[in-house]
Amino acid sequence: MKTKLPFMMSLFAIASFVMLVLPLFLKNYGVYLMSYWLIFVLATIGLNLILGYAGLKSLGHAAFMGIAAYIVAMLMKEGINFWVAAPVAVLASFAVGWIIGYPALRVQMHYLAFATIGFNEVVTLIFRNEEKFTGGTFGINNIARPSIFGYSLAGNLEFYYFILFVVVTIALLTYFLVRSPWGKAFTALRDNQIRAESVGVNIQRYTLLAFATGSAIAGVAGCLLAPLVQYIEPTQFNSQTSILLYLMVVLGGSGYFWGPILGGIIGVLFPEWLRFAEGWYMLFFGLIVILLMVKLPNGLLSLPEIINQRKAAKEKAAAQAR
Repeated sequence: MKTKLPFMMSLFAIASFVMLVLPLFLKNYGVYLMSYWLIFVLATIGLNLILGYAGLKSLGHAAFMGIAAYIVAMLMKEGINFWVAAPVAVLASFAVGWIIGYPALRVQMHYLAFATIGFNEVVTLIFRNEEKFTGGTFGINNIARPSIFGYSLAGNLEFYYFILFVVVTIALLTYFLVRSPWGKAFTALRDNQIRAESVGVNIQRYTLLAFATGSAIAGVAGCLLAPLVQYIEPTQFNSQTSILLYLMVVLGGSGYFWGPILGGIIGVLFPEWLRFAEGWYMLFFGLIVILLMVKLPNGLLSLPEIINQRKAAKEKAAAQAR
């Protein structure tokens, strides 16, 4: 069931307003945590495009964040401005995503997942071993936050609003992309590749485009993550992070526009809210995830559909009983 555009835009406007006002009532760490959450929401928007709309099982998404984050950090250390370094980093993520998309033309489902997680491990090893460029296990620190038109974004609140602007802009672009002919081609690939090809969809072009576009969005997230935390090292972008991103998409609702936002709450904010349990918080987090996967295998956003289906089934059963 399709949601009408005016309703979606109204909901989007309300969510944006809340995100504008909420940080004013938070302390520094709260603002930082919201920024961190938004960056992961942005990364999962890219993965949702690959997984949810194009149906490609990727478990290497964190690698594209890492590629962009390291390129931005290395170029800025050489004195290159953030506004020059960031587009270069995003283009690099797009190009690598396009290349990595080729295995998706040959392998599908869990075989593709294994291939991408292997790619993620290779990228992590490069980050760890190329000490001359990446700093190895020590990483790169003192990554400066940018300025825009002479206005410094060094403060947590200022940088939060910059991240929010980027995330909202890309979310809107993605929303209209998935409703464009390109988006329809992506979903055709997900539903049935043979049928999609029979109606004229170029399988190779749209598979590569989906992978590359999602990777570029992850690259934008990486460009924002490096100056936010001001320190990057290989384990931030390993396969565990990729699995977390995948989990966030699935739990929120794969193929739903709002899925990455809800998934980000579960993957990033829930563990923080559960820290009152001290050493047990990860156990509680794991149990919550298992419960959601068992009860809602299609994600939180599938709940209204499940309720409607059960209601319809009860009405049908009642009608047959008469």
